[in-house]
Amino acid sequence: MTVRLPLFPLGTVLFPGLLLPLHVFEDRYRRLVRDLIAAPEDEQRFGVVAIREGREVGSDGVRALHAVGCVARLRRVESYDDGRFDIVSTGDQRFRLAGVNDTLPYLRGDVELLHDVPGESPELLAASVRDMFARYRQALGVADGMDAGLGEEPRLLSYLVAATVVLDLSDKQRLLEAPNTTERLRAELRLLRRETALLALLPSLPGVELTRLPASPN
Repeated sequence: MTVRLPLFPLGTVLFPGLLLPLHVFEDRYRRLVRDLIAAPEDEQRFGVVAIREGREVGSDGVRALHAVGCVARLRRVESYDDGRFDIVSTGDQRFRLAGVNDTLPYLRGDVELLHDVPGESPELLAASVRDMFARYRQALGVADGMDAGLGEEPRLLSYLVAATVVLDLSDKQRLLEAPNTTERLRAELRLLRRETALLALLPSLPGVELTRLPASPN
């Protein structure tokens, strides 16, 4: 079964459980936010999907989107007199994009909602990922105790690590598309080992501040 959602294409990947603040200034997305505000609370959601080709704004537009995105639930809205908005949403559930409708100023997608499944023995991999994530952050020179607050639940751990590690969009998209928690954790273990080894070879550590950005499971 598919549902239709407003789409907000971005040059980033949203994961379930993570916060997404956005400054909305384009006319079409102002319209999207106004439509969300006017909808019943349980329908105040939209789809965030990473751009495969094209740009977020400008005459070039969006020419291609990735097949898997994440539902975002609207949590807070601040409006400005000139029509702009600052909004905060929370990643909720993954979806697979089945089709795109462009009859409104913003895109809408027919999406199939995807259910998370654990896979085989994710707890075992979760312990290894938690340990490797701590080593990765140590290699970055970050020691703020964040790894201690990751919790024990493998699914949540998999999304928090995916959102926090400094990776290319293509790597993050593959993590979002992982068929289950076990496969996502297995991929993260490989990526963390790769990134930690690369950090040991770098004379400087660009992008360290990115790992200090808030990652919330709310």
